[in-house]
Amino acid sequence: MSNDENFAAAYREHYWAVSRYVARRLDGRSSEVEEVVAEVFTVAWRRRADLPAAPLPWLYGVARNCLANAVRGYGRRRRLVDRLGNDDRAHGRQVVAGPDVDTPGAWVHEALARLSPADQEVLRLTAWEELGVEEVAVVLGCGSRAAAMRLHRARRRLRSEIDRLAVLGGAGR
Repeated sequence: MSNDENFAAAYREHYWAVSRYVARRLDGRSSEVEEVVAEVFTVAWRRRADLPAAPLPWLYGVARNCLANAVRGYGRRRRLVDRLGNDDRAHGRQVVAGPDVDTPGAWVHEALARLSPADQEVLRLTAWEELGVEEVAVVLGCGSRAAAMRLHRARRRLRSEIDRLAVLGGAGR
């Protein structure tokens, strides 16, 4: 197969997986999902000669970098808006909690949110994206032993946070 055909196959097979990966990490900023996914596949097109035989973990690694750029850009825009004194509250727009605020299992998300971004990412790669340690290593750009250790430590820290929330009465909901 040519590089162009490999890219086309990767696009067809993995577009929705990459879209879900990006959407899960943009926390409600769905307007940016398509933009980030387009950037991921633009990078993949430019580097189509580098596409591995199993491209999904590689695409997740590209998406991770594109997300970092998007988050930095979002932060810059927010700081500019704040500096100008033109925030959402000035225009009467406020986010109101929905009826499902206390959803079952919300304490798991709360415990996850207390972890470092690196711990959150390794846990999400295994739980949400259902990647094995070898594939996580590709996404993170490290060896499989390092990925396994990161996963082990992240799981241990998540367990500690869940236990802490249970003691505080948050997990018994």
